[in-house]
Amino acid sequence: MDFPILRDFGFILVAAAAMGLAARAVRIPFIVAYIVAGLLLGPVSGLVHVTESLELVSEIGIALLLFLVGLELSLEKIRDVGKVALVAGGGQMLLTMVLGYGLSLLLGFSAVEAAFLALGLTFSSTVVVVKLLSRRGELDAIHGRIAVGVLLVQDVAVAVALTLLAGLDGSGSIGVEQVGGGLLAAAYVAIRFVLPPLFGWLGDSLEALFVWSLTWCFGFILGAQALGLSVEIGAFVAGVGLAQLPHTHELIRRMNPLVNFFLAVFFVTLGIHMEMGAALAYWPSVLALSAFVLVIKPAILIALIPRFGFGERTSFLTGLTLGQISEFSFVVATLAVGAGLIAPTILSVVGVVGLITIGVSAALIQASDRVYRAAHRTGVLRLFGAREQPEPVPGTGLRGHVIVVGMNTLGRKLVDGLRLRGEDVLAIDVDERKLRGLPCATLQGNTDHPAVLDEAGLSEARLLVSALQIEESNNLLAFRARRAGVPSSIHAFDPLLVDELRENGATHLMISKYDGIKHVAAALRDAGVLGR
Repeated sequence: MDFPILRDFGFILVAAAAMGLAARAVRIPFIVAYIVAGLLLGPVSGLVHVTESLELVSEIGIALLLFLVGLELSLEKIRDVGKVALVAGGGQMLLTMVLGYGLSLLLGFSAVEAAFLALGLTFSSTVVVVKLLSRRGELDAIHGRIAVGVLLVQDVAVAVALTLLAGLDGSGSIGVEQVGGGLLAAAYVAIRFVLPPLFGWLGDSLEALFVWSLTWCFGFILGAQALGLSVEIGAFVAGVGLAQLPHTHELIRRMNPLVNFFLAVFFVTLGIHMEMGAALAYWPSVLALSAFVLVIKPAILIALIPRFGFGERTSFLTGLTLGQISEFSFVVATLAVGAGLIAPTILSVVGVVGLITIGVSAALIQASDRVYRAAHRTGVLRLFGAREQPEPVPGTGLRGHVIVVGMNTLGRKLVDGLRLRGEDVLAIDVDERKLRGLPCATLQGNTDHPAVLDEAGLSEARLLVSALQIEESNNLLAFRARRAGVPSSIHAFDPLLVDELRENGATHLMISKYDGIKHVAAALRDAGVLGR
């Protein structure tokens, strides 16, 4: 039997993997690599053509991306920069839309084409920005938090835009039946009464949480379709709902690989769609739109952010970070082509602008400090009215603390004892129920994942303590603590494990759970963080 979809998937995955390696070597975003892979498979070689099956997989990727975006929509992340994110983000979108629309008209595009081009220029890439800031350790910097806040404001606008776009037919009318009140009401009731006890009961099974989260997501996708809404808005509402639960961090970490797979297929398929010959015929317009995104769009934020009391460096780095178009720009253009509102040529123009702006922006972000110093020396930043002042240190509270992993009887005893000794403690467990009522900061997650220890601030901790009775996890914690240069006190629940734990770098071992506090106190004294 012949299964063309399997052959196409084979080509797509091999090309995506190969270009991904090349992208890693030259430090460019994977989105660029995937689109180039699509160009090689489609317009260049003709090996793969877009089929209905590929379109379906791409649509699933878009829906899962919106679901992940909804999961990220937590006000806690931007609590201290919410006002500037809302006002500056909203102002940036409005001004970019107006100026981008005017520029597109001047370049000779029709009113409808100009509207969709302007919309595509408005959004910045959540995927690119978060990955690059995370790689540079700047997600918790003040400019990183403002950038993430602006991206969240844009994400809400994207969800609205996709809903309206899904309701547009070829004549541009919007159906009255497409009202999402029922979907929102169902989400509210479930979040209020159904999900907390269900997910609390499933808290110790991460696999069950993952499966039920996907069930929740696709349930809302089906509900959105029944109400005449787009699948994207259904997935987004589902994600926002789960974001209010305490398991969000672990769900995001588990969703990322799945989303990355489907996004790779989407962006490769986008490259296959693109008509490079037609796009290159518009090369003056492509260069003008790219320059607008790289220069004017950041300049808007650099002008707006100082009005909230932030300094020159913070304003500049925030604007520089958001100087590209978004993966959602491609999504909007793709849906508009599917609805017959714009020609495929416009999708190709958006694609080439994306390749240019994402690639250049990634290079600028990676050299952001040097770029800022060069811009500062010219004196041009003074025109924006920002004062030169040091960037505030983010108030995470995760410095000089003790991390305690595993909230069993020993773990809770350790937390209580350390708190009585005046230590700042962060408790970690995979089960949110075991973290309730603790007299310290808590984090729900599996420490086998490096991202959890990064979020816990391991490199800034005074000591890592494990009360776990899991051999592999304890050895891994000892190794990672040693690599981070942080002392560790590990529960050696079996005397046969002592030698292996010491080989992996454990500083101190708790041989018996009954003298855990004594050993931890000794570890703290030896580390110089507890008085003798």
